[in-house]
Order: sequence, then structure tokens, then C-alpha cells
Amino acid sequence: MYRFIVSTLLFATSFLTHSASNVILVTLDGIRWQETFNGIDKALYQDPTLVKNSAQLEERYWHERPEMRRQKLMPFFWNTIAKHGTLIGDRTNGSFMSVANEWYFSYPGYNEILTGKVDPSINSNAFIANHNVTFLEWLNKKPKYQSKLAAFGSWAAFDAIFNETRSGLYVNDHNDAYQIQPQSPEMDLLNALQAQTPSPWQEVRQDSFTYRFAKDYLIHIQPRAMVIALGETDDFAHDGHYDRYIAAIHRTDQYLADLWQTLQSIPKYRNNTVMLIVTDHGRGYHKQDWQHHASKQAVQGYMKKLANFENGIIGANEIWLAAIGPRIAAQGVLKTSTELKQDQVAATILTLLGENYLEFDPTIGKPIKEMLIP
Repeated sequence: MYRFIVSTLLFATSFLTHSASNVILVTLDGIRWQETFNGIDKALYQDPTLVKNSAQLEERYWHERPEMRRQKLMPFFWNTIAKHGTLIGDRTNGSFMSVANEWYFSYPGYNEILTGKVDPSINSNAFIANHNVTFLEWLNKKPKYQSKLAAFGSWAAFDAIFNETRSGLYVNDHNDAYQIQPQSPEMDLLNALQAQTPSPWQEVRQDSFTYRFAKDYLIHIQPRAMVIALGETDDFAHDGHYDRYIAAIHRTDQYLADLWQTLQSIPKYRNNTVMLIVTDHGRGYHKQDWQHHASKQAVQGYMKKLANFENGIIGANEIWLAAIGPRIAAQGVLKTSTELKQDQVAATILTLLGENYLEFDPTIGKPIKEMLIP
């Protein structure tokens, strides 16, 4: 632990003199900004229909002060990323970010993150091959990135979102076995466990498999850019299990800590890699709607099962972002002068990699310059 703390501090002092050669994008499905910036929600954790053991959850995560609550829930996030990076989306403190698409659910959100623009024709979560080009696919056409890009996801839709067949990207999602050469006994065991362990959800595997496969790929293949898309939080929320949703957020923070420590242990990544974290959508504010996310347009169509919410789920468009690494300002929560948008993520990543995002697509959202060191 002491070596990790020292390594982190040394890395932080080098941010001003190094550019990012690598970017790891971590997407977290449907984690509300409320928990991220304020910790557990008393109105939700005290509801016996949402939590089996409120006293246990309170003992682990509750504190009267929100800055202590959030640290209990996400200790790495607040002890490391918040101190050495930039956070966006704390709406109670003048930091605003939201989706640009009109739907407020996953496929439109991931398309927006990865392509830098809204596509109105993507109006469902159907596993339809994406006709848009992601920034990873564009990079894959450049010789210096070939075989140095990858995507890992828990949700079964990611091979369609990245259009794996057309793009030529390595995409590992859902129940895909993980096989690289040389294959370790640990990965063989994880493959066997994944095949033998039923997931609570038909289209989503447990994040532990997604993360461990991605970490092994990171160590052995060492891509320049990678997407790791974790999903348990959204599914536990949809199931109405606030306690499991909270536990999944805490596990996610542990994955982020381990990922950061791993990056600092590898010479190729140490001091020249940005870890950027963003959510695909938000959730409702209250007990009656926190499980859901959908816009007014969505509940009139694809999300018609939520038609009782005639104005959609208020707050489902509100997202957050965090980043740490070279060229990322160590400013904590960034107070924004305007509402930043999800469609700015792709251009920000390309800029961090030293690429001209205008060559990718001049119509996409602009980089979030407020978080970048010139």
C-alpha cells in the first residue's frame, strides 16, 4: 500500500511534463451523480422495499456529512481521482453535464460517447450493428494503433455498438470466452467459471469477469486505447435493489483503484496514461423513479412500459465524468459555465491522444478544454 501511495504521488507530480500516449475509457452504466458526489441516499436506503438490511447499509456507508458518505462509498475516487484529477457533474456545486441525445438510455448514450454525436435513428437498445464509426474504429485504420485497441463490456450489445465485424476491433462482451496467447491458467479458470456461473440477467455478465479479462489484456497486449464498460449497477437498480446497487458502486471503485495501480506498475503506462470515467445516462431522483431512466419521447415509444411517467424520468439525462492523468488538471470538481455534454467525450479522448478530432469528424462535440492542461 505504501508503494502504491508513493507511486501515485510521484505520478501526480509528473502530469505537467508528460502528454498522454494512452487512454483507458471506463463507462459505468447508470450510476447517479447523487451517490457519486453525496454518498448513499437516506430516503432510498431506509425503504424496506429497496433494501433488505438498512442497518447494515447504514453502518457501512452512512455519515451525516456528505463528503464523508461519498468517501465511504467510493474511497479511491475521492482520495485519489478527486485530488489529482477533474470531476464534472456535481450539480449541487455548480458542475453540470448531461446527455445530448433525446432518449436517456444506454445504446443512444454509448453511441454518443463513442462517436461524439447524436444519432436520432438510434432510438432503442436493440442489438443492431451500429452504422456510425466510433473513435476506436477510426483509430484502428491508423497503423500506429492497429492491434493496440480493444473493448470489453458486460452488456451483450457492445459487439453491435462497436460494429465488431466492420471495425475489425477486438470486442469481448457478455459471455464471450477470453483467449489470447499465451493463455494463463487463471484466464482458463475464469473462462470456465463464466460458463458455469449463471448471471442474474440474460444479457449482462457480472462485472468481475469483464474487469479481470480487460486487466489481463491490458497487461499482456498493452493497447494504446481501451474501453471497459461495466454494467451491474444499472441492472441492480432496474431490479429495485438499492443495497445491491450501492454494493456494486463500491466494487466498481475497487476496480478503478486496481486499474490505476496496474497502470502505474507497467512502464508503458506509468506517467503517460489517462483514465477517463463517464456514465451513459442518469436515473430518477425519488423512490418512485430512481430505478428508471427514459425521456418523455422514450416513454411514448420504446420505453412505453414507463408510460405512467408521462414527462419521462426527470434527471435521467444528468451524467458525470471524472479523469486523471497527464494533461488532466488537478482541480477536483470543475464548476462549469455551461452545461457540458456527453458528445464531447470522443473529441476529448482524441485530443488527449494527440489526434486531430476534426479529421475524425468535424461535426462532433468539442473537447472539454476546461479539464485539460494546454
